[in-house]
Formats: sequence, C-alpha cells, structure tokens
Amino acid sequence: MSVLVVTGTDTGVGKTVVTAAVTALAIERGGPVAVVKPAQTGVRKDEPGDLDEVIRLSGATNTFEFARYPDPLSPAAAARVSGLDTLDLTEAAARITELAESHRLVVVEGAGGLLVRFDEEGGTLADLAHAVKAQVLVVARAGLGTLNHTALTLEAMANHGLDLAGVVIGSWPAEPDLAERCNVGDLEMLAARPLAGAVPENAGSLPREAFAKIARASLGAPLGGAFDPSAFRSALRISQ
Repeated sequence: MSVLVVTGTDTGVGKTVVTAAVTALAIERGGPVAVVKPAQTGVRKDEPGDLDEVIRLSGATNTFEFARYPDPLSPAAAARVSGLDTLDLTEAAARITELAESHRLVVVEGAGGLLVRFDEEGGTLADLAHAVKAQVLVVARAGLGTLNHTALTLEAMANHGLDLAGVVIGSWPAEPDLAERCNVGDLEMLAARPLAGAVPENAGSLPREAFAKIARASLGAPLGGAFDPSAFRSALRISQ
C-alpha cells in the first residue's frame, strides 16, 4: 500500500502537471495506479477539471474526484459560497485507504497549498495526508518568493509529522534568470536533499507520448524517472 500526496507551495505552481508526470511513470512501471482529486474548485459540473488533464497527459484510467465546487476559492470557502456540503475528510481518508489496498500507488492531488481548508473545522490536506500515512511531494515555483513559501510548507509538514518525498520545480523556464538558477541550491538546502525534479515550462501542452518522455527526464529515480540533480545543477553555470 502506497499513497503519494502532491501539494504545492501556492496555487498555480504546476501540481497537476507534476501529478500527471508521476502518474505516467507509475503506469509505465506496471501495476494498478489510482489518482484522486479530493476537492476540485473553480470548475463547473460540465467542465473538464484537473483529473481530465491528468488523464490526457498520463493515460490514467482509475481517477476519482470526491467533491467539486464552481468558484475558484479554497474548498471550504467554495463550499460555503455555493451552499454545497464540504468534503468529509474522514470519509475521504477511508476511500483513499481502500483504494491503496487494491492499487500499487494512489496519487492524491491537493487544492492550493498544504494548509488550505477543506471544511469549516479547519481540516487541511496535511490532515488528510497524515490520516492515510502518505508521503508528500512538494511542487515549488522556480523564481523569487519560492524560498519562503517552500520553507513554510516544509515547516508545516514537520509540524504535522509528514514524510517528505521530495521537492519538484513545477515549471522550469527555458531561459532561467539569476534568481531562478540560484534558488535551486537553496531549495535543496531547505529540503535537506537533492531536488526531486524540474518539469519544463509548457510541458502540459504536449501530447501524451512526448509528455511521457519529458516526465522520465524531469523526475528523479525515486519517482521512476532519470532526472539527475547533480547534472542539472552543473548545467546552471552560476558565476560566483
């Protein structure tokens, strides 16, 4: 039984594309893989959501969305505004645990960051990850501001007793500036381990076959890929 929770240091950092990349590599390795989006916000009932993007990019066939809200807010706020029920975290944890018993890997994509509220009692993705005994993969930005956001996310993880699977840069620019290049080493220092991957910007616009190649090159060995953090750092050529 294995559960991997994918969270971000903020909204719009590339969680869905990283979730798709992790899923694509897990499918390549064989064995049933499930993908769960506990709460989808900002998408109406008849519109495609994050799981549709994961399906398009990875070819996943076992996907589960537990709650959906039309307004682009935190799940708790979106539920309140729409008058819909909030996500029941206890029930969500039970469903994920059940999926984990019949799947080699369950990938859970959060909404926003680690401490965004799912309900009015203050339940968060951190609580859900703890309940299902998941490792947590943190998706971070490349540029200015990422170090503080990442440090706060890692501190919150430690406070909740969560196990870090690694830090991945969700959208690595084709021409990184000085701050983006310098941030790589600092992100590794914060995580106390080499970078777990760096997904090129616009990878989500690729067709599935091309995306699978990008996924292999962009994620490290623990996630099933061939990303070499040492070679990645060396290629940055940061002048002192």
